[in-house]
Amino acid sequence: MEMKKRINLELRNRAPEKVTELVLDNCRSSNGEIEGLNDSFKELEFLSMASVELTSLAKLPTLSKLRKLELSDNIISGGLEVLAERCPNLTYLNLSGNKIKDLGTVEALQNLKNLKSLDLFNCEITNLEDYRDSIFELLQQITYLDGFDQEDNEAPDSEDDDDEEGDEDGDNEDEDEAGPPGEYEDEDDEDDGGSDLGEGEEEEEVGLSYLMKEEIQDEDDDDDYVEEGGDEEKEGK
Repeated sequence: MEMKKRINLELRNRAPEKVTELVLDNCRSSNGEIEGLNDSFKELEFLSMASVELTSLAKLPTLSKLRKLELSDNIISGGLEVLAERCPNLTYLNLSGNKIKDLGTVEALQNLKNLKSLDLFNCEITNLEDYRDSIFELLQQITYLDGFDQEDNEAPDSEDDDDEEGDEDGDNEDEDEAGPPGEYEDEDDEDDGGSDLGEGEEEEEVGLSYLMKEEIQDEDDDDDYVEEGGDEEKEGK
């Protein structure tokens, strides 16, 4: 799909000035140039144009609010000074998999004063001796190069960190509210079972005692009746 058509598709009937993110990966650029993007995308903060066969950034419009720019797996070999002129507030730039060979090309990024993360992975420049030290010395504003700082600490993924913290908090809350699974229920069940059994036994004992008393009373009554009958017969005689 051509880049112009892809842009129209991604807009989804929105006005360009309402769009803050735009992903154009794997579409076709015209003669290696950007087309279909213009200054009306003034609210754009994230732009991705990976694998679109770009050779030049000359037609990149002014995007003053752009923070993140993905340009991986293209054919860009120079002309990076355009970025500082038209996207002065970039903090993240991915140029991995392009045709960047020397420090002179990267030097143009010195004017990106807010740039914190630069990715040149799979570019020929990474084969230079002391590549990392040279880049950090040349671009002193950056913190991360190819995903790692000067002490080889990996760049954090803020979104993943937030999600993990949220999950952990949620799990803790659930544990606090619910308690150890089944602990209290089992205790209640045992108590209920014991009390039911005790009551049943007591009721049974009371019932037996009552029946025994009735039987004894009946026997006493029968004996009295027999004795009274015997006395009457004696008197009759």
